[in-house]
Amino acid sequence: MTSALFRPFQCKTLNLRNRTVMAPMTRSFSPGNVPNADNVAYYARRAAGEVGLIITEGTEINHAGASGYPNVPHIYGAEAMAGWKQVVDAVHAEGGQIIPQLWHVGAVRKPEHENAAPAYSPSGLFAPGKHNGVSMSKSDIDEVVAAFAESARLAKQVGFDGVEIHGAHGYLIDQFLWAGTNLRDDEYGGSLVNRARFAVEIIRAVRAAVGEEFAIVFRFSTWKQQDYQASLVDGPEQLAELLELLSAAGVDVFHASTRRFWEPEFAGSELNLAGWTQKLTGKPTISVGSVGLSEDFMSGTFMSKQAQVETSGLEQLNQRMQAGEFDLIAIGRALLQDPNWVRKVREGRENDLEAFNNASLKQLY
Repeated sequence: MTSALFRPFQCKTLNLRNRTVMAPMTRSFSPGNVPNADNVAYYARRAAGEVGLIITEGTEINHAGASGYPNVPHIYGAEAMAGWKQVVDAVHAEGGQIIPQLWHVGAVRKPEHENAAPAYSPSGLFAPGKHNGVSMSKSDIDEVVAAFAESARLAKQVGFDGVEIHGAHGYLIDQFLWAGTNLRDDEYGGSLVNRARFAVEIIRAVRAAVGEEFAIVFRFSTWKQQDYQASLVDGPEQLAELLELLSAAGVDVFHASTRRFWEPEFAGSELNLAGWTQKLTGKPTISVGSVGLSEDFMSGTFMSKQAQVETSGLEQLNQRMQAGEFDLIAIGRALLQDPNWVRKVREGRENDLEAFNNASLKQLY
């Protein structure tokens, strides 16, 4: 039933044993912003459970306003990079591959968090009509672009297998893409081409820092944490325009974030966002959204009310992957609960899968 999940995958520096991906999940378990032995064990355990590609929790680039949550690991500085080197080596020893998610939270940041830096964003808006922080100057933009590139260079240096740029969920890059939070009247605002300029500059800078053969993944979404019904585009034509800009800048794999992988993105087609992205760009895509969960984690509670795991979604997932709608599937909270989720599915042990529950959010390993 799940044969499509277990084909190998190759794209530049990504040589995966199967099509499963561990989705990035912020846990705030890195005191002092440095990965430690517990982080090493956490990621190694999922690699031992046969996950093909691990995408780390969001990692903060070296910019004063990048942070938004406590105890999130940095992706710069000697101590943090030494910690990441141990994580990378442990994942590789278990046969997995791993990439960091490079992150700047933008206007999601609370001013009192960690230092006195304000929240930086294109227009000083957390959401349409909701002010927070400051509008970025051209020098601010240049500093952030350079910080993304430097973190990517350091990631390659310590042995990561690629990088993911976080351009989704209403964080900084997405705030530039979203017309609701980008009210600029310079070259970074207005048209879709201009709103995408910041993302394009980051992708190009990262590409220059890591070389042509190092895999770059770009995560994007239409929904925002500020508004689940928001959208970057009004149809496939606009989506094609945006994706062409990002693809030409250097993206190798698109990570299309949705809340439920089975939901169509546009009326008149069953394709989800990853499916449309692959169709429009011809590039590999990662889909995501409530895989292995018995209820949608965004439904108002993280707690599953059902004692038994529902596995019916696996059949639909396999069918969509067999049909070539998307190339890889990211799994989040199901892997947080059960590190051996992938192995159990491969062995046909669906009845042994552990149901996600709130206690998983406190789980260190």
